Amino acid sequence: MLSKEFSFELITQDDKARLGKIHTQRGSIDTPAFMPVGTQGTVKGVFTDDILKTNTQIILGNTYHLLLRPGIKTLNEFNGLHNFMNWKKPILTDSGGYQIMSLSKFNKIDLKIGAIFSSHLDGKKIILSPEKSIQVQKSINSDILMVLDECPKLTSDKKILSKAIDVSTNWAKRSKIEFGNIKSKALFGIVQGGLFKDLRIESIEKLIDINFSGYAMGGLAVGENQSDMFKILSETTNYLPKNKPRYLMGVGTPSDILGAVNEGIDMFDCVMPTRSGRTGLAFTWQGKINLKNSKYQNDKSPLDENCTIRDLNRYSKSYLNHLIKSNEMMASMLISLHNIYFYQQFMREIQKNIHNGTFQLFYKKYINLFD
Repeated sequence: MLSKEFSFELITQDDKARLGKIHTQRGSIDTPAFMPVGTQGTVKGVFTDDILKTNTQIILGNTYHLLLRPGIKTLNEFNGLHNFMNWKKPILTDSGGYQIMSLSKFNKIDLKIGAIFSSHLDGKKIILSPEKSIQVQKSINSDILMVLDECPKLTSDKKILSKAIDVSTNWAKRSKIEFGNIKSKALFGIVQGGLFKDLRIESIEKLIDINFSGYAMGGLAVGENQSDMFKILSETTNYLPKNKPRYLMGVGTPSDILGAVNEGIDMFDCVMPTRSGRTGLAFTWQGKINLKNSKYQNDKSPLDENCTIRDLNRYSKSYLNHLIKSNEMMASMLISLHNIYFYQQFMREIQKNIHNGTFQLFYKKYINLFD
């Protein structure tokens, strides 16, 4: 369904797990949804047409990296990333806030300006203010934009986390003003506060006052253990608006996703399917498989006999083991494609079980399988 305005409908719930649908001008997104990461305008090692065949409905791009290359001029000439990379479905763009943390040695924060980077490519000075981030995301022409935020590294220091909330709230207000009143796109706020319930609630309340189309949980999956992540989600997701999508950024393994769905999260992204694919790690309904292992050297079975994309069900584990040991790039391509396919099948089963009221049975069956 194509929609002139961004909207979200909550279809049903099974306890806290939510089944919904996001409507955008480029198509609908069934939730819970997983977004493969195309940081620099490509999902690494996978053809765009094949991503479509996995039933992927939305992908993620990154503001900071796309600002560096190909740059705003090129993106504007193509009227955005969709045309540039030949992807016609929705795109969500991260604001660059994560890079403020992950590339901290290359930047400093000026509260009045934003983040001031020295490019990790050539050292060139780059100013990424909340306004600039939104301007770049508009050039990318993404369907869901994120506010610029300060995402602290894992810490138990409440002063650091509280300061990050103040900075992020200020930047969120500036991002909202720069975004304007665009009905066809969405701007999401990003909740900070680490593993502290009171700080998370404070951040949520401040963002609700600004009023966004959706809300993301930031500052998680930054080194904390899984049980701590689930605990803070359990304590705080119910404070988020029920009628708007909830996005857990940078997550994760299938069990991470399953546990977060159990706490009411609707959207996910992670590099794990393709990054794991490049190291020979496959996700299957039997759990994780390290195809480098010599026990697969003579295994004639496929990773998934039901996956016909690129004839993946005709490639044996033995052949994939051979490609890995021969350092052939085809190994990364085939396993990455399989992993994206598996993730999307996993999400479809989650959706189906929420719809049928059997999510808790599915949850108990698979929550520990991918540890």
